[in-house]
Amino acid sequence: MSRLSTPYVDFSYINLYTYNIMTNKYAQFIKTLRKNKGISQFEIAQKLGISRPSYIAVEQGKRELTIGEFEKLSNILGVSFEELGSGESPNYEKYKQMILAFLRMGEKIPKTKLAKLAYLADAGWFYYHLRSMSGMQYRKIQYGPVPDSYFRIIDELYGNGQIEIEQTDDGAMLISQTRAGAKNALSEIKTEESELIKSIGEKWKGKKTKEIVEFTHNQLPYLCASENDIISLGLITQEDPHEYY
Repeated sequence: MSRLSTPYVDFSYINLYTYNIMTNKYAQFIKTLRKNKGISQFEIAQKLGISRPSYIAVEQGKRELTIGEFEKLSNILGVSFEELGSGESPNYEKYKQMILAFLRMGEKIPKTKLAKLAYLADAGWFYYHLRSMSGMQYRKIQYGPVPDSYFRIIDELYGNGQIEIEQTDDGAMLISQTRAGAKNALSEIKTEESELIKSIGEKWKGKKTKEIVEFTHNQLPYLCASENDIISLGLITQEDPHEYY
């Protein structure tokens, strides 16, 4: 298959297994959020304008929500539309630690390349576990898949003195870790996750930003998404994980 042409996606490969797991996770996510907020099934059903049995079917993964119901439910449960759709809530602290973990590998990393490394860590983890490492949602933009909060998080790390940002003559922003950042314990990252991060870092160490941008552009999650939409990491299961680490 040429990655320069419109890709053919064999959805039958993921529909029976991946789709069922993702649907169950999404339904469980809604149920967990509702319980954490102390809201009954009857109350949710009333606010959505549906019967209680219909709402129970949603939590059981047997009934899909309409777009209007989806929007109402996201407001009721206090999560974004994208988070509700993904079935997982982003772990912003873990995402910050993933960024610091890549910076601890010893090289100054361009801002755009750093975003792509974090994406590959989430995508690689999803390949085997059907969930991303950080739970972040990635949007299709010109320079590849990036979470909406990436630039804010970089600003926070810089403001907290955990990273340094150096602008080169050609306008690139090189990011490195400070001594303060090096003291930050990566407590959210498990051993197996750390090993994946290291593998990805070694794979792309010394390679130009253009290379990793072109690589992520030619992966199915990015290719199959519309411009500025949230990409579907579920499509990563049709890729070869050894291409990116």
